[in-house]
Amino acid sequence: MSPRVTTRPRRGTPMALALILLGCAAPNSATEPSRFTLFMPPGEEARVGRQEHPKILARFGGVYDELEIGAYVAEIGGRLERHAGRPNLRYTFTVLNTPAVNAFAVPGGYVYVTRGLIALANNEAELAGVLAHEIGHVVARHTAQRFSHAVVAQLGSAVLGAVTGSRKVGQLAQLGSELYLKSFSREQEFEADTLGVKYLLATGYEPSAQAHFLEGLIVHTQLENLLTGKQGDESEAGFLSTHPRTPERVRRAITAAGGGDRGQPRRRQEYLDRIDGLLYGDDVAQGFVRGQAFYHKVMRFALEVPPGFRLFNTVERLIAKGADGALVMLEGVDTPVRDDVETYLTRVWATGLALHDVELLDINGFRAATGRGSVRLPQGTMDIRLIAIRFRPDIVLRLSLITPPRLSAALSADLRRMTYSFRALSEAEAEVLRPQRIKVLTVQPGDSLDSLAARMPFSDFRSQRLRSLNHVAPGVALTPGQRLKTVVE
Repeated sequence: MSPRVTTRPRRGTPMALALILLGCAAPNSATEPSRFTLFMPPGEEARVGRQEHPKILARFGGVYDELEIGAYVAEIGGRLERHAGRPNLRYTFTVLNTPAVNAFAVPGGYVYVTRGLIALANNEAELAGVLAHEIGHVVARHTAQRFSHAVVAQLGSAVLGAVTGSRKVGQLAQLGSELYLKSFSREQEFEADTLGVKYLLATGYEPSAQAHFLEGLIVHTQLENLLTGKQGDESEAGFLSTHPRTPERVRRAITAAGGGDRGQPRRRQEYLDRIDGLLYGDDVAQGFVRGQAFYHKVMRFALEVPPGFRLFNTVERLIAKGADGALVMLEGVDTPVRDDVETYLTRVWATGLALHDVELLDINGFRAATGRGSVRLPQGTMDIRLIAIRFRPDIVLRLSLITPPRLSAALSADLRRMTYSFRALSEAEAEVLRPQRIKVLTVQPGDSLDSLAARMPFSDFRSQRLRSLNHVAPGVALTPGQRLKTVVE
């Protein structure tokens, strides 16, 4: 965040170093000319954005590579940015390849939206509202301020590093993508909403679509929490947790910006045409959850978890949650070919854990090693069994079985069956696996929400999923000719 320090500072220079690190206190002319805020210079914003961009892609599954969707989002964002008041800033709009529902921005005009959020939105105005809100955060320099404040918190060590010739100063700019995924204050959210409404009005979209999208998002989050067994209205890393907003506060921002329901376009039909065929759920490179089973088409293996466990697939690992805190995790790691599987288990993976009853296994032709122990977690001491599977000469799959001690004996047989359900997929089995996609259909006479939901490839909560996907309230009947998003394989 600062220029390279080539000479040792003289006594009395810490304040000068602070100005180098932070830029200066200056008005933000795009928001409130009379308000002074602390932020990095525009050129530094662009540099930080370029630096953080690869980290964001790595964390969220990379760029969604179906070009029509990326071009569509960039087209909408391009229309909005023309009214954003920072003509010298070049925006970059990216669709992230994850089913998570989120959107965020980093300094330098980098705006991100997930394909999960695109699937949930029900018209172009809703997606435009999300993008306008994120552009508002960029224009108000909220993420840049956050970065600068983080640097202030570390300023003492930065000064010390400069004085001693340490590399600490240069490392300050590497605060990590986590910094940009934290929640904003209510004041910042209101400011971004107000700016976003102005951009929507200037572009010709109906601004009340923002509140409508948020209402649908709340219903979606409640359904997700029902599926995961969580309580409340917020997911751990979703849009609501990073953007603490309510429909009522959004409507206040619309009023403050001089907007209202003016009957401006929402472009639902055009939106449905553009997202028909959008990838839904897991990507082929990350494997597919199908009921109690997990299939990896690329690596060609399968695993089936016990009844009562629910599977969740992430970029980093596969997770299965059972009753009362039981947990299963599967992840793959690159390993040296020279390490036999028992050595890997005891001397590489479980170095900080005292394992008992270590033994070698043959799991459907794969050499494996296992051992048991105990581990202290926030919820208390838990029993743990680790299973290292030599999947390929240079890849080990790590299977962790974590159970409350009172349930370990009762779950033992089910977890053993699960372990031995791990197997290779044949080429023919892998070939028939298909990802799920959004399919837009037209309601026919005699169709009901329940009858259409029954066709979707889910084992539970089909009607709730279809209602959430289309923001259809309970008790509302479908109309012939109405178009709906469904999910197909």
